[in-house]
Amino acid sequence: MLGLKRRASKRRKSMVREYSEIILMAVFLAFFVRTFFVQAFKIPSESMEDTLLVGDFLFANKFVYGAKMPFISKRLPAVRDPRPGDIIIFKYPGDKRTDYIKRCVAVEGQSVELKGTQLYVDGELQDEDYAKYFHGSAFGPFTVPSGHVFVMGDNRDNSADSRVWGPLNKDLVLGKAMFIYFSWNGNRHRVRLSRIGNIIR
Repeated sequence: MLGLKRRASKRRKSMVREYSEIILMAVFLAFFVRTFFVQAFKIPSESMEDTLLVGDFLFANKFVYGAKMPFISKRLPAVRDPRPGDIIIFKYPGDKRTDYIKRCVAVEGQSVELKGTQLYVDGELQDEDYAKYFHGSAFGPFTVPSGHVFVMGDNRDNSADSRVWGPLNKDLVLGKAMFIYFSWNGNRHRVRLSRIGNIIR
C-alpha cells in the first residue's frame, strides 16, 4: 500500500513538473515573439481617423525596423528604415514610455511644408486620400534632421505630432502597423466586424 502511494506521489510530481515546463516554455515563446517579431497595440485616440478608429486592436511588425533588444540599448539589424506612408508605432518622445501611432510623411533630409490642407514634401504636393482635415493649418518648411523621421496623424487637425513636439528619433520606433485583429465600438458597445482583418495602409 505504501508503495502505491509513493508511485502516485511521483506521478503527481511528474505531472506538475511537465505542466510547469510547458507553461514556462509558452511564456518564453510569447515573450520572444512579442520582443522581436509581433506586438499587439490598441488605438486610444482619434488622431489617426479615419484610417484607424478608437477601439481598433492591431498587430505591429517589430522585425522590419530592427527590434530593440531587451534591457540594453541595441537593436537587431533592420530589414529597412521607415518610409513615407508607413504607419508606425513608437515611444512618445515626451516620456519615452507611452506608445504612439502616426504616419511617417518624410524622412531625414526631406523638407516638409503644410499649406492649409495640402502637404508638400521636397516641394512636391502629396496625394493623401487618407488625410482628414476640418480647417487646415500652416507649418514649415522644415527639414528633417539626420536619424529622424517626421510623423503626422491622418486626422490632421486633431493630432499632436511632429508639428508640435518635433521630428521623431528613429531609436524610439517600435514597429510598423500590419492589420486589425479586433475592433470595438465603445459608443455602441458592439464589435466592428467589418474592420477585423483589414490591412493597415
